[in-house]
Amino acid sequence: MNNNPKISVYILAYNEAEKIRSAINSVLWADEIILADSFSQDGTAAIAEEMGARVVQIKFTGFGDLRNRGMAACSHEWIFSLDADERCTPEARDEILATVRRPETADAYYIPRRNFFMGRWIKHSGFYPDYRQPQLFKKGTLDFKNDDPVHEEYTIRSDKPVGYLKCPIWQFPYKNLEEVAHKANKYSTLGAEKLQMRGRKATMFTALSRGCWSFFHMYILKKGILDGWPGVVIAAGNFQGTFYKYAKLVELQADWQPPESPPLHRDKTSEAQARN
Repeated sequence: MNNNPKISVYILAYNEAEKIRSAINSVLWADEIILADSFSQDGTAAIAEEMGARVVQIKFTGFGDLRNRGMAACSHEWIFSLDADERCTPEARDEILATVRRPETADAYYIPRRNFFMGRWIKHSGFYPDYRQPQLFKKGTLDFKNDDPVHEEYTIRSDKPVGYLKCPIWQFPYKNLEEVAHKANKYSTLGAEKLQMRGRKATMFTALSRGCWSFFHMYILKKGILDGWPGVVIAAGNFQGTFYKYAKLVELQADWQPPESPPLHRDKTSEAQARN
């Protein structure tokens, strides 16, 4: 039994120059830092290399494939997954290091995330503890569906129950309100592609009803109303993303085309009649 197992961290990024330095700073305690970059054009990779990370360039075909290839680039027994908008805290670091040193341990762990938005910590809206997928796991324990473009499904390859750590990491899901709209647009496109791959069908009524339900679910059932105006914005962004996901599916299925516009010349008959 290795009493001091090594930990690799992999970080997904694309044009994250504003965020990547803080993300890497929060995991300098790891034995290896891998930046899984998709050919950023804003200097993200250069910043990461300057800070000692090893950059692996991966063409983006979907988040499932991106995560699998990021994990494959990791060298060590344990892997900690971090996104560019996340930060490891001192408390989470200490709990991770203590966990991997224990002789009796699970093979994969969920880690809670605290989300900060519009100047406050979000306590409701489904944003805490916000378990996403196991973020600490032994190499070979976790893999994702390669063809999943977004909200990637994963398989845990272990007979042991998945554990839950207590100390949260931080996430900054939106830099500003513009990014709320940007992410809703980006992920709704990927989500529509995923639905189409699965053979799902939709109508514009489906889009509207799903969008309204997502707002109600986030704002009322997930108690976003208790998060004040950030809760309103989060629920509205969820409505937008869900509505457009299904509306874009309708668009993919319909393949709307504009009417043909044939060459238009002068009508010589009409001109002749006008002269007479």
